[in-house]
Amino acid sequence: MRKKLTVIPERCSGCRVCELVCAIAHTGVNNPKKARIKIISLYPHPVIKMPIVCEQCKKPKCRDVCPTDAIVVNDGVVTILEDKCISCHACISACPTGAIFIHEDIDTPFKCDLCGGDPECARACPKKAILYIPEHTLGQSHRLKAALQYAHMQEVEYYEKGVKKKLRYAEIETGGTRGDNNEN
Repeated sequence: MRKKLTVIPERCSGCRVCELVCAIAHTGVNNPKKARIKIISLYPHPVIKMPIVCEQCKKPKCRDVCPTDAIVVNDGVVTILEDKCISCHACISACPTGAIFIHEDIDTPFKCDLCGGDPECARACPKKAILYIPEHTLGQSHRLKAALQYAHMQEVEYYEKGVKKKLRYAEIETGGTRGDNNEN
């Protein structure tokens, strides 16, 4: 049974434990900049913290742009062959999720390799924001993620001319703010 990493961003606290265990497992050093997973944090409001991991695409764009065929797929894992890589970084630009990374101490771009089938990041995540689950259950987690995103968008706070206001999406149709009203 094939498994894949999936992320539930709403659970991520931004602790970066996943980055630490990944860097230690792959490079032997406690340096999150050498991790094959990254936490992206967006501020100010709403604050978003989200792990970025390789989705192990079935038809990887990174592989398709590689001029030296240094990117291969073996048993569902997209791998960069260091001996063939010329570090042109075309794969980095082509990756739709931004899950291929570079570091000045490492000669070639690097990415998640699923730790040989037992991803350290998923095992170490204290909030279970990163899961390693059977591929056939991915739809369930994506549906959950979509529902949670919708639930979060029911109300948005914003400032207009220095005044804090709230827009309640559930009230748009009944609140007199529909596009067919002539209110200014």
